Amino acid sequence: MGKKVIITGASGGFGRLTTLALLKSGHQVAATMRNAEGSNKAVADELKNAGAVIIDMDVTNTESVNTGVRKAIDALGGLDVVVNNAGRGVSGMQEHFTPEDLHTIFDVNVVGVQRVNRAALPFMRQQKSGLLIHISSLLGRIALPFYGPYQSAKWAVEAMAENYRVELSGFGVQSAIIEPGGYPTTFMHALMTPSDNSRNESYGDFMHVPGMAASAFEDQLKNTPEQNPQKVADAVVNLVETPVHERPFRTIVDFMGWRDGIQHYNDQFEQLTQGIYSAFGMQNMLKVNE
Repeated sequence: MGKKVIITGASGGFGRLTTLALLKSGHQVAATMRNAEGSNKAVADELKNAGAVIIDMDVTNTESVNTGVRKAIDALGGLDVVVNNAGRGVSGMQEHFTPEDLHTIFDVNVVGVQRVNRAALPFMRQQKSGLLIHISSLLGRIALPFYGPYQSAKWAVEAMAENYRVELSGFGVQSAIIEPGGYPTTFMHALMTPSDNSRNESYGDFMHVPGMAASAFEDQLKNTPEQNPQKVADAVVNLVETPVHERPFRTIVDFMGWRDGIQHYNDQFEQLTQGIYSAFGMQNMLKVNE
């Protein structure tokens, strides 16, 4: 049977592709975005014509999220899956991002996830079933230079998803993470750069390195056609359609050579987690009870 799905950030990147893929697979989707009647009207109309319910929602506004999730549940006649996809990336020297910059990034990428989950979870816990999908990143597992605030936010989302995994397991609600690598999507064209340029000169020639690294990565993407963002959308659909007790907690979607190393890291981390919970007699909290 098709699932009833809410997805955030449906106006571009993975969000648009995932919405279309879910609809094609027979699921009902409430596609949320900002400015559905304004700057995002074209994509909103495309998704609506494909069968999605369009909800104007801003994940940085609690009232907007609470209202949007209620509207989505009413329109869909229920809720089975939340896909936390809305997010914003960065590019630049970490020191040069102001506290206000970090607040902006965390408000979208971390606090926004919490807003959406809090709005949806009372319904899911009441029906004793549901799935929270968190779109993270391989940069939520390792740190590379020039993406500092974004990486910090994704590490926080990973921890948030870990906690939901445990705290909700006894209520039949599952938490899962998708970890994409870098992909050529609209996300890459909307990266936040630091607000403070006053310290650039003190870094000397090193200030040229972030731009050089970005150009090299763009070239690498062009030379890696397997790094197709549709594969991330397909991974979300696959996760939604996988039976509850067969779903992996983490799913890596990357074809640029990182996968095996990160998978080994994830496997070792899961073994450590299982061991710690077993030592405290809490291993059942890592499994969803239906």
